Amino acid sequence: MNFEDARPFMESHHRGVISTRRPDGATHSSIVVCGAYEGHAAFVSVYPRSQKIRNLRRDPRCTVLAVSEDWRQWVSVEGSAALFDYGSTDAERMRLMLRRVYMACSHTEHPSWEEYDQAMIDQEAVIVLVAPRRVYGLLR
Repeated sequence: MNFEDARPFMESHHRGVISTRRPDGATHSSIVVCGAYEGHAAFVSVYPRSQKIRNLRRDPRCTVLAVSEDWRQWVSVEGSAALFDYGSTDAERMRLMLRRVYMACSHTEHPSWEEYDQAMIDQEAVIVLVAPRRVYGLLR
């Protein structure tokens, strides 16, 4: 399977799990709202000091698993994460990317983009884009 095969599933199924590597090599997993964005698995972390973000800053290798509501279909995207935040990305580019990734992970408009923009600044949000290296799963 390649990412293009998985993309339609990820565009409509946003429940996911991100698995990263802890410093001792153990796996750390957490629930995320995910989607497909410009050829990548994507999600936004609103806790920049979370374990998953600390792990990804140290070692970008990770897996994003997206599942259907009934857990009978799933896609796993293994790859390397690129992180974008207001400290490393132009403010206007970041604002637009956050809005686009939000839409990619929800398919709904935010009721107030201005409030969303400010919340993302206040929470020091981090966009995570995972470049697919291996894609597999069970799609029916």
